Amino acid sequence: METTNPKKLRAEMKDYLELAKNEPVRIQRRSGESYILLNEHDFTKMQAEIISLQRRLLSMSNVLDDEVYDEPSTEDRLSRFKA
Repeated sequence: METTNPKKLRAEMKDYLELAKNEPVRIQRRSGESYILLNEHDFTKMQAEIISLQRRLLSMSNVLDDEVYDEPSTEDRLSRFKA
């Protein structure tokens, strides 16, 4: 991961945007704060993965807490149509 500072980023913005197409770029401020520049496609993929992991964690948590929804059997679901 390439690291730069805000001043150099402003001066060479085009180059850093090109670099961010392939890998994240860390922008380090003097105060110690860091920011990451990455392309939108990678950001969207990361968000989707986080959502997927959150759903899996919630499902596993429900299983551990014994809050699993018992789906009615096929026969029970079809019985309402037989009447």
